[in-house]
Amino acid sequence: MNRNKLKHARTKVDQLDLKIFNLIKKRTQIIRYMLSLKKSKKEIVDRKRNNEILKKIKNKSIKNSIDPKLTRRIWKAMIWGYVDFQRRNFKKK
Repeated sequence: MNRNKLKHARTKVDQLDLKIFNLIKKRTQIIRYMLSLKKSKKEIVDRKRNNEILKKIKNKSIKNSIDPKLTRRIWKAMIWGYVDFQRRNFKKK
């Protein structure tokens, strides 16, 4: 094992993680705004939209030679993470 190359690759992953973190922060701000527009908890989950998103991600993954099972897992986790976030932060109007 080449420790220097591994260390360099890990540094690159750390840099990407920071970018992902900042994107999650921006996404959360938008989700908070969207939540403020919803009148009931029933509006939190839109299964049709979720399925459309997952289908687009699958097609994009295949087109870009990325394992579609991997991207589906990531997006499903993100979608349901934000569903949980919205449920915990929903305030009746």
